[in-house]
Amino acid sequence: MSNLGIEVRSLSKSFSKRKGLMRTRRSVTRALADVSFEVAVGETYGLLGPNGSGKSTLIRVLSTLLTPDEGDVRMLGYHIPGEEDEVRRRVGRVSVDAAFYKKLSARENLLYSALLYGLDKAAAERRALEILEALGMEGEKFTDPLEELSRGMQQKVAITRALLVNPPLLLLDEPTTGLDPKSRRDVQTFLEKLRGEHGTTILLTSHDMAETERLCARIGFIAGGRLIAEGTADELKATAGAETLDDAFIALAGQKLDDEGEKRREAVLAEA
Repeated sequence: MSNLGIEVRSLSKSFSKRKGLMRTRRSVTRALADVSFEVAVGETYGLLGPNGSGKSTLIRVLSTLLTPDEGDVRMLGYHIPGEEDEVRRRVGRVSVDAAFYKKLSARENLLYSALLYGLDKAAAERRALEILEALGMEGEKFTDPLEELSRGMQQKVAITRALLVNPPLLLLDEPTTGLDPKSRRDVQTFLEKLRGEHGTTILLTSHDMAETERLCARIGFIAGGRLIAEGTADELKATAGAETLDDAFIALAGQKLDDEGEKRREAVLAEA
């Protein structure tokens, strides 16, 4: 049996969009171009890149929400495309724009998800409360409607939802965005504990250098849909002749993580 949790080989994905007043012209944006990397079982691997670099598109492909145009993907040995149902049973996903039934409470949202996975209601509720407590969320907020919770609290509920079934593989797309510094540390500590106790394989996308350096054994730099470098934080800094991971990214990618052009590109992809 392979000791790889994630295998990505020559993965490419493009989006097309109609342009012009008559919408007769079509433009093509390549979100991912010949991306290859692998993540060992039990490893935390980080992908660092600016908005629009392809991070979220990659997560959507790995979580079976998008079909790749080219390339081969295996998640815990299961192929994408082809074995999506097996992948979905084993993968938890947290995105920066997690969707909920906003009129329902955190409790109702989480129990609904638990029932979809066939979990016992009482056990799921206990597990949810344990996770939320570890993430620093007050218990009295458990029954408040999601629409009344802050952006940071909603993100904690999203993380809890992904962890309810204790998946062997986690895809985390900027999971601490919107959290205050203490909550961010709580989430980071919880993820370290999860990997240490359960051997969970984690793919983390971010543009937070400190978070990535703390959590990830290896890091990949992605820009313009291409994986331009990977290695440990120290290896990447040595390759770039830089003192910080931020400087290493700028040296190797030729751009900053908050590049405005990349933000505009991300907006185009979101509309495609």
